[in-house]
Amino acid sequence: MSLFDKFQGTADLYKLLLESTGRDPFGVSMDEMKGPTRAMVEGKEIVLAGTNNYLGMTYHEDALLAAKDAIDSDGTGTTGSRFANGTYAAHRQLEQDLAAYLGYKHCMVFSTGYQANLGAISALAQAPNDVILIDADCHACIYDGCQLSGAQTVRFRHNDPESLDKRLSRLGDEVKGKLVCFEGMYSMFGDTAPVKELVEVSHKHGAMTLLDEAHSFGVYGDTGRGVCEADGVKDQVDFYSGTFSKSLASIGGFVASNHPELEYLRFSSRPYMFTASPSPSNIAAASAALAKISADSSMRNNLWENARRIHSAFTQLGFDLCAETGPVIAAKLPSKEAAFMAWNFLMEKGVYVNLAIPPGTPNATSILRLSVSAAHTPEDLDVVVNAYTTLAGELAQASVDA
Repeated sequence: MSLFDKFQGTADLYKLLLESTGRDPFGVSMDEMKGPTRAMVEGKEIVLAGTNNYLGMTYHEDALLAAKDAIDSDGTGTTGSRFANGTYAAHRQLEQDLAAYLGYKHCMVFSTGYQANLGAISALAQAPNDVILIDADCHACIYDGCQLSGAQTVRFRHNDPESLDKRLSRLGDEVKGKLVCFEGMYSMFGDTAPVKELVEVSHKHGAMTLLDEAHSFGVYGDTGRGVCEADGVKDQVDFYSGTFSKSLASIGGFVASNHPELEYLRFSSRPYMFTASPSPSNIAAASAALAKISADSSMRNNLWENARRIHSAFTQLGFDLCAETGPVIAAKLPSKEAAFMAWNFLMEKGVYVNLAIPPGTPNATSILRLSVSAAHTPEDLDVVVNAYTTLAGELAQASVDA
């Protein structure tokens, strides 16, 4: 028995798919970045339509200048965790600014969005009588937070308040702490949660809520505060988590709350205490991006205009889309092999999107996942639509031939 035996099935499938095209969809190298929506890949200029750069801030002059200035003033790294020497004034200031933007009293900044959920969930639900209930489609970091906590974990059906209600009703009196975790927008399919209903059900049963708005922060709601703002329940969410690596164009994550006890996590969350803190340049870039999106809604408006165009075009082309119009537009393919070939076809046409296949997708679905950016120009979108138009014809012909 080898430690590597368990990987063989996946490795064999991966090898078979690679041999059919000669290109690795999970290891694409952006050899030279040309801007927020273009890159050179294998000597060819590609339109990037799978980067989660929703507001297109990665090349914004404010973010670039702030990051450069931070390196000059504070160096390239902190060399320590937030719990030790890794808290600078800029970390504290960003926590205050995020809290103010979201309308919460407290905020903690973590090294990544992944660690924000990992650290918050594992610290909040540690007691033997704690239970965590999670949407079945939650991100891996939420699952890993549950595992690290050691608490009993119960899944409820995706986006189903009735399912959550039933599972909460079945918990016995011995359960003391109850934490319900779900997301604003789910990153794989792009569908949004019924946040209002899930919060109401949770609180009816005395459970606290942790809402991950990683992919919806800066995008949903009248002022970009997320799906909970769009649903009118932002002030009712107990813990709001997010990331810097999407709309905030950096690396890092955060958890915000009106509960003063959030501060207890600073000395009880292992991922917070034992990971080096975000670098000065990352904090500065995120701070600049936050200031920009707080004051200027034009990027969000551009994003939704682009999303409507792409979603409408793909619908007319007959693609089976996973969700309503939004920044993530995922098209279902009939099999892993078909999805792999379609992804490679788009690359040949100069368009990069994300390939997602089982077991990493809900319901064992194979998809091409496109993420729209406010920075996509009309010319970028023309390339995307033209490539998908040709792909639709190829898929239709393949179906007839089969």
